[in-house]
Amino acid sequence: MKLSSVQKGPFTLYTIETGRFKLDGGAMFGVIPKPMWEKKIPADDQNRIDMAMRSLLVKSEKTGRLYLIDNGSGDKFNEKMSAIYDFSYPYGTLQDSLAAHGFSPDDVTDIIFTHLHFDHCGGTTRFNKAGELELVFKNANYWVGAKHWATANSPNVRERASFFAQNLEPMRLSKRMKFTREGDEFEPGFSMTFVNGHSEGQQLPVIRTEGFSLVFAADLIPTAAHVSLPWVMGYDMRPADTLTEKEQLLKQWHDEGCYLFLEHDATHEVITLVQGKRYIESGESITLSDL
Repeated sequence: MKLSSVQKGPFTLYTIETGRFKLDGGAMFGVIPKPMWEKKIPADDQNRIDMAMRSLLVKSEKTGRLYLIDNGSGDKFNEKMSAIYDFSYPYGTLQDSLAAHGFSPDDVTDIIFTHLHFDHCGGTTRFNKAGELELVFKNANYWVGAKHWATANSPNVRERASFFAQNLEPMRLSKRMKFTREGDEFEPGFSMTFVNGHSEGQQLPVIRTEGFSLVFAADLIPTAAHVSLPWVMGYDMRPADTLTEKEQLLKQWHDEGCYLFLEHDATHEVITLVQGKRYIESGESITLSDL
């Protein structure tokens, strides 16, 4: 298993590998022609590309809290779904990754969801030996944007297939749901930025400490290829808004010297940003341990 971690100020950051899956390359790159996007991420014989489900674990020395940002898809899939998405675990499971860093699910105090599509929150629940649905993280609060929680519970027809009741309902019943809004922060140096193009109220966690900044880019920038401004997913609910959000935030993050932590790029874990001839571009590819 790949192990990657770094301490910056009061925060220790750990890469968590929760599994890999495959998505249609055309859907991932929208209007970009296949001869262009396949040069960056090759497709299989079903036009699917390899995708990571990479989470970030954040330990705060100041508060003692242990935050997990997203938690992958989990493993509650029938044979049909497994065939469509080709789930695999080349670096182990969510639990394996936590254990490799010396933690268990019971140690996690807070789970921060960028949004509630199944590949970001499915690890929250599992079926026990009796076939009953149960929560994996017994002691964690669940943080999600208030606007996104409303969206997840009343989605449009196009987005409905991304939200699974077996992920959401146990959280609702847990009485541990916490809702974030613009201007909130989890603690000093640990805040979030909200974007709405991919899904209403997606929150991107941001860590800033002692001249260091890192953004968990989630589905605004799912892979390094998506830094390029016109490369917008067909999965986005409002792609024109994504375009505007990318243009504004990439400039801001470049000027600030932010690193981007990539959730879905199977090859690149962390990237820098550089100024290109016209737009901000993807720069160096590194890991947390390189920071």
